[in-house]
Amino acid sequence: MSAANVVQLHAKGQPAASGRYLSPAEVCEMVPGMTVGTLKAMRARGTGPRFSKPTGTRGHLTLYAETDVVAWIEAAKVSTREQP
Repeated sequence: MSAANVVQLHAKGQPAASGRYLSPAEVCEMVPGMTVGTLKAMRARGTGPRFSKPTGTRGHLTLYAETDVVAWIEAAKVSTREQP
């Protein structure tokens, strides 16, 4: 699914903070080394970035708010001894 195919969705009239939702493949493009299979396994374990299932829990459509992916990446930062 290309970015052109992802439509801005609105939850109760409110757009996502970035206004952009990503497919699992697009999340993998943002995170070097991430695969769609790994992302799917993370969802099954309850780890990884928050996601939405707009077609219901049994639906095949999974979307990630871009802001949630960025927040998940930022939350995983590790400081070295040389960094505060």
